[in-house]
Amino acid sequence: METISGYLCAASHPIFFARPPRSDAGLYLISGRPIHLTSVYGSITLRAAPARSSSTRLHVRGSSSAKVSEEASYPPLVGESDLLIVGPGVLGRLVAEQWRKEFPGSQIYGQTATTNHHDELIKMGINPLLKGSEFAYSVPYVIFCAPPSQSLDYPGDLRIAASKWSGEGSFLFTSSSALYDCSDNGPCNEDTPIIPLGRSPKTDVLLNAEKVVLDSGGCVLRLAGLYISFMESAHAFWLKKGIVEARPDHFLNLIHYEDSASLSVTILKKKLRSRVFMGCDNHPVTRLNDFKFLQNADKK
Repeated sequence: METISGYLCAASHPIFFARPPRSDAGLYLISGRPIHLTSVYGSITLRAAPARSSSTRLHVRGSSSAKVSEEASYPPLVGESDLLIVGPGVLGRLVAEQWRKEFPGSQIYGQTATTNHHDELIKMGINPLLKGSEFAYSVPYVIFCAPPSQSLDYPGDLRIAASKWSGEGSFLFTSSSALYDCSDNGPCNEDTPIIPLGRSPKTDVLLNAEKVVLDSGGCVLRLAGLYISFMESAHAFWLKKGIVEARPDHFLNLIHYEDSASLSVTILKKKLRSRVFMGCDNHPVTRLNDFKFLQNADKK
């Protein structure tokens, strides 16, 4: 199976665009044999090693919402498929939804910076944890998808997340394709050189966070610009930007939240160690075409 590389335009913030999830989103791994899988929105290309077999899950007793929110006290028996999501926002909740389908009996925990959305998480079957609360047990699967904007010590938060990983299963950090040192509309894949440390404070935060994850044996998924809906994302984003000082023919690389969640779950299930992935759809659009799309949509 041939894997088609996308084109990257480095950006420090996610770009949102209104279109349906692509059926041929690409997930790239530094090495490995490509396989074919199906996401909720179609086919996805993945290069990875074969997954190891799993055994029967241990029983874990649920805990009340009050305990979850205030004390984060859970039973010491942890199931083989239990998952901790650090940052259960849009992407994290989609990961939880797909994980529940894959492992119906698993316990899913969601660590948040505040208690504002704990009731919502409980309704979704996610046991909420408040950042900094007591959680003395390690779990086999951890995914970190909280943004650096909410952290005073992002690499430090990754170290804490790594300490909650049992070393079994997988530990995954969702990073950004903005780290690739490629802004000339040329082809880019997982082997493309990354921006060196020291060039930008924003990229330094991600580079240092990635190092923590890779050194701990975890994996990194560098995602292109995430999008989910037109009215709530792309339109508002470009209106807020106003005048954009950038080349109109520059490519924007995107990936739908649903496909990002599918890729994340697939990587977690592979139980790989210290690998770097790149996730994007294989249909980059130029800024000019993006603007034209928005203008035409406004006229309808």
